[in-house]
Amino acid sequence: MMQKHVLTALAAVLALVLLYLPEPAAAAEKPCRAYALLEARTGQLLMEENSDELLPMGTMAKLMTMLLTAEAIGTGVLSEDTVVTASPAANAQKGASIWLMPGEKMTVGDLLRGMIIGNANDAAVALAEAVSGSEEQFVMDMNARGFELGLRSTVFTCASGLAEEGQVTTAADLGRLCCKLTEYPVLTPYMTTWRTFLRGEQTELVNENTLVRSYEGLLGMKAGHGESTGYTLAAAARREGEIYVAVILGCGEDADRFRIAKTLLSKGFSSYEVTTPAFSGEFLKPLQVLHGTDTALEVEAPGLTGIAVPKGNAGLRTVLVLPEYVEAPVRKGQRLGTATFYQGDTYLYEVPLTAVSDVPRLTFSRAFLRLLGNMLK
Repeated sequence: MMQKHVLTALAAVLALVLLYLPEPAAAAEKPCRAYALLEARTGQLLMEENSDELLPMGTMAKLMTMLLTAEAIGTGVLSEDTVVTASPAANAQKGASIWLMPGEKMTVGDLLRGMIIGNANDAAVALAEAVSGSEEQFVMDMNARGFELGLRSTVFTCASGLAEEGQVTTAADLGRLCCKLTEYPVLTPYMTTWRTFLRGEQTELVNENTLVRSYEGLLGMKAGHGESTGYTLAAAARREGEIYVAVILGCGEDADRFRIAKTLLSKGFSSYEVTTPAFSGEFLKPLQVLHGTDTALEVEAPGLTGIAVPKGNAGLRTVLVLPEYVEAPVRKGQRLGTATFYQGDTYLYEVPLTAVSDVPRLTFSRAFLRLLGNMLK
């Protein structure tokens, strides 16, 4: 009987202990779905987490609308003073807007302010129509330009990002797009303005990217949020001639995207430097050509402008991959191999090695003319 009472008492004590034990801490949720840090000049991906994960794009689609508009200004198709007439399609846009009315006239510069600072969907559609004639054509141009820039995982379906169905991207792809945007200083004043007005002082615009108010060297880019995207941010900054780009996607909290961006950008400036490797012609001996009008071909690395490397580590190591020979015909610019750069055993960067000139195939007639020429010398 005594043993039974003891067991009962122990069971009661155990129940009380279990009752007041703290609950197991829930696994800490990651502050964002994906991020990427890139060096702008080379497009190198330096730090990342889930940077190739397909995620909803949302309003970050406006980054491509910004690029195509800047390129149209750069080629003279548009200017910041070009007057655009708002269409019914622009007026019909939902969500963030500057309340464009059909037939209202506004300059490209003001529309850029509306889209970049105010995140206005109607301004994005008005710019798309000004650049390409219609939003439908503009979307095709967006995807074509994305393919040229190597954005292999990105699909655009509208100029504003409002139509989220089927519109996806990755942090790495958006980072590459932002690297290209840093080449267009015409956009910097818009992207780094915190607060401004349109139509006199009738329409106030406030930039969601609060980094414009405090971060040293900021070149801007874009902040956004949505139900499917969470809080997102693309930020670029320049210090002492070096530019780094940070992209953060899928944050659950507004403040997290800015905190992560500042951490990534600061890491770029403090931990990396851009250097041009000693990569001369002595590394690239002429490549043998079979059945061509020339027997050898010069090779070059045209895309090599510099490499972002960790500061204070070992020197660069170059690994060349080239065939023993190539068969004619060969086109100028044709990719023949690669040059890959390592710091120690750490992979850094890869550039294509291409043909300096054309080498036609040696036909019977060409061979006869060459033989004849040699005989007449």
